Amino acid sequence: MTATEQTQARPRGTRLPRRARRNQLLGAAQEVFVAQGYHAAAMDDIAERAGVSKPVLYQHFPGKLELYLALLDQHCESLLQAVRTALASTTDNKKRVEATMHAYFAYVEDEGGAFRLVFESDLTNEPAVRERVDKVALQCAEAISEVIAEDTGLAKEQSMLLAVGLGGVSQVVARYWLSSGSPIPRDQAVQLLTSLAWRGIAGFPLHGADPAGQQH
Repeated sequence: MTATEQTQARPRGTRLPRRARRNQLLGAAQEVFVAQGYHAAAMDDIAERAGVSKPVLYQHFPGKLELYLALLDQHCESLLQAVRTALASTTDNKKRVEATMHAYFAYVEDEGGAFRLVFESDLTNEPAVRERVDKVALQCAEAISEVIAEDTGLAKEQSMLLAVGLGGVSQVVARYWLSSGSPIPRDQAVQLLTSLAWRGIAGFPLHGADPAGQQH
């Protein structure tokens, strides 16, 4: 059952454990923020969507910004874990690139639209939001750069530059693919982008490998 179905199915006044109630409120808030943006969304809308009174909503979140930040924290962590899982899924570097691309595309295509809070927020002028968005981009790049540095022997700064490029290309292309309504299936889009990225990153020799027989 989706968050939308849960909020629609649960009558107002149903008592829930605190954690379950918090998750329900976050699900309702996500729907409202994704649909309306931060500035147009109102706590009244979120409470109504969750099927609770405003006092119940305020028991869990003292204000709209705190609610937004809690949601942002949740989905930034989801993205970071998806990237780390992709990098750890194989020791084959080409497959690592492909898995990482898949992670970004899957994140963007998730039906809840949470990626819009991370990549397309209308509240990036708020320092607390900007800090979180910048932090997750940095953490994802750091995870990628560790693999690049280990495999190529490149300096930390060089590896980080390449990692920022790979992460940036992945999320920008994934968002374009989704927003343009591209007829290209996701797997095919990932393969195209992987081919592009791999042609670049494979040009850096493996650290300590025999140049004549190296394999990435």
